Amino acid sequence: MTIKLVLVRHGLSSFNAKGLIQGRTDDSFLIDEGYEQALKAGKALSKIKFDRIYSSPLVRAAETAKTINKSFKNEQEIIFDNNLLEVDLSEWSGLKIEEIKKKFPEIYPIWRNDPENLILKRSDNQTYKPIQELFDQANDFIKDILKIYLDKDDVKILVVGHNAILRCLILMLLDKPKQGFRKIRLENASFSILNILRKDSSFKTQVECLNQTAHLNKKIPNQIGDSRIFLIRHGETNWNKEGRFQGQIDIPLNENGKDQANKTFEYLRNISFNKAYSSSMHRPYETAQIILQNNKDLKIEKIDSLVEISHGLWEGKLESEIREKWPILLRNWHDKPEEVIMPEGESIKDVSERSVEAFDKICLSQKYNDLSLLVAHDAVNKTLICNVLGINYSNIWMIKQGNGGITVIDLFKDPSKSPVISALNITTHLGGIIDSTASGAL
Repeated sequence: MTIKLVLVRHGLSSFNAKGLIQGRTDDSFLIDEGYEQALKAGKALSKIKFDRIYSSPLVRAAETAKTINKSFKNEQEIIFDNNLLEVDLSEWSGLKIEEIKKKFPEIYPIWRNDPENLILKRSDNQTYKPIQELFDQANDFIKDILKIYLDKDDVKILVVGHNAILRCLILMLLDKPKQGFRKIRLENASFSILNILRKDSSFKTQVECLNQTAHLNKKIPNQIGDSRIFLIRHGETNWNKEGRFQGQIDIPLNENGKDQANKTFEYLRNISFNKAYSSSMHRPYETAQIILQNNKDLKIEKIDSLVEISHGLWEGKLESEIREKWPILLRNWHDKPEEVIMPEGESIKDVSERSVEAFDKICLSQKYNDLSLLVAHDAVNKTLICNVLGINYSNIWMIKQGNGGITVIDLFKDPSKSPVISALNITTHLGGIIDSTASGAL
């Protein structure tokens, strides 16, 4: 059983265009550009057959949902759910950021740096935590969805909402990482896709992508940090295609993998990389070379500690072969990866420690406006993304990394600001909204 949630933030609104805080006010409406974004979103989503559409009842989201729905061959009823209402920011709604800074100098820094602990007052003078309330809303929405659809097969649900509530939905499905609210971005009319997988009586979440904007003629979200890292998984190999555990056996790219790397090059053609890093293995290094084919003078620094996880005696084997000899260990690898040490290989803890150490060194070396390419592997990338999001390496299955998939991480010189994942696992350049790359064996 899989529930595929496609989350869409509403199109550009009148308050967005003026730089005003919106919150729960319904005075903000879609402007022409917002309708155009909704039309583009609808066209991009028109090949997906959704079983249900949910939307916030606020007009800017409702109009986005209705516009998208008109693009579908068979329009369907839209369920307007109050659990998808945007965050209630009380008297802040309608103000510009500079006005809020002046009027609320004591609490604005909390909103910027620790929004989950922001305390505001309602009109009746009662205090409340707006983001904590929003997490409760998100939790209620998820409970309702699971109650209705968890026993059904392959359900696809479109959810149209707002920046803050959609972030809270994503973070709740990721077990609510501490201070995670500022670590992800969702732009107007962007797509984010999450897969909810039933596991016995419970469920697991996989983030397929975050903040896709290619359908808006915007390949990569605008940079918000002082520097930026493009984290990319290498192209496909024959062993990825066959579902073999390859680990540290240096399997080269196949023809499709080279084609994926070339498509990634075309997609990122206008990015002026000035630094480049790769795992020291051949498949990521060749991927990096292809992506940098117009910048061959740029040295690619090979980093040994970014090599793929060592699967030990499992390397070269199909999952079915491993199940015959190590059934319990394989099951634990899927259920509790943090407890598994591969026979004569590594644990995911080993991979996380060496990968994060290397990544931290790369981050520290970044200068203002550096644009860095970093090409590595499935397990390595997953542990790095877990680390940025603030979730334990044991949650690697929550993160999807397609061959040739692009993740964009914005970095800040201000030590109080955490890195932000501005986009995760962009694969639209490889064939559509849904990630269709080989799942491999990891």
